[in-house]
Amino acid sequence: MRIPHSGLRFGAYRGREKSPFERLFELFKELLLHTSGEVEEALDWLRVLDKEHNLTTSEYTVDDFVEDLKKRGYLREVVEGGGGLEMSAKTEQALRQSALEKVFGKLKKTGNAGNHRTRYTGSGDEDTAELRAYEYGDAPDTISMTESLQNAQILRGPDPEWMLESDLLVRERLHKSQLSTVLMIDLSHSMILYGEDRITPAKRVALALAELIRTRYPKDSLDIIAFGNDAWPIELSELPYLQVGPYHTNTVAGLDLASEILRKKKASNKQILMITDGKPSCVTEPDGSHYMNSVGLDDYIVGKCMGRAAALRKAGIPVTTFMIARDPYLQQFIRSFTEINKGKAFYTGLKGLGSLVFEDYEKNRKKRL
Repeated sequence: MRIPHSGLRFGAYRGREKSPFERLFELFKELLLHTSGEVEEALDWLRVLDKEHNLTTSEYTVDDFVEDLKKRGYLREVVEGGGGLEMSAKTEQALRQSALEKVFGKLKKTGNAGNHRTRYTGSGDEDTAELRAYEYGDAPDTISMTESLQNAQILRGPDPEWMLESDLLVRERLHKSQLSTVLMIDLSHSMILYGEDRITPAKRVALALAELIRTRYPKDSLDIIAFGNDAWPIELSELPYLQVGPYHTNTVAGLDLASEILRKKKASNKQILMITDGKPSCVTEPDGSHYMNSVGLDDYIVGKCMGRAAALRKAGIPVTTFMIARDPYLQQFIRSFTEINKGKAFYTGLKGLGSLVFEDYEKNRKKRL
């Protein structure tokens, strides 16, 4: 059994003293991401790490930790299929929260209920300090009675017998706009080639982004797509279990599915975030077959990608690409794709991936809303 390089470092803990359970739980959640939710495998790794780094004591062992996980509702027994243990929904929630803290740890809580202002006023549902004259069709609850009475006194004397329509003032309201986002994750085989685990950080970012939207921007929507030879939607509950396959990279299929999902969204603001480390090497033909070419950049496949970039631009949907690769010819492809789409591209390593996705998400909201 080989423990993958995860960037973990063991040393003296500084700060509030954590309980033995808390310390092991932090590591266990990290291992669950690496094992794609395979609990038994994660526990095997935890026992190996315990032997190497003395993580537990005779008073609190890994077996005690497993019992606590079950008692606290993080693990459940599998009855069928030979038994064993599996994650619960509570664990999936803990993984999202942990990812949020790791990726977006610098976020500060605000009193904002999670909606994003536009610079436009209208029939939204958040009052501003600005007043304007009443217009036919304004909702009665927008009328400011105190200011309207004062306005009547100014216009028609200190004690008017009745209110006129021209006396009425209403408070402007801000639209609370929504943003619909599709996050595309490359599951091609190159995501685990060359001894580098690229899929685990990608999953962590998706988990964190989902939790960020759920807690801070509840009116926004996030859909997640995996793409390899084909593209398919991923439910949030499936995300920790996502694994790389022996796939090529069908970028066109991912963009088509993302476009279809966004077409059905009512939000006026839409975007696609794409995490990939490889060149497009596959397209789906009209008869359902796949045309594949892993050698260099295939002109036919590249042409299809550029066509999708133009179509998305016409639909007002920007694509932000997070490129986990340094190959100059691949970066040039992304530059051309981005220029046609009028989107954005980041050329990043794994370490800064989360902060870059967050930065782009926040900037896109401010720019588009």
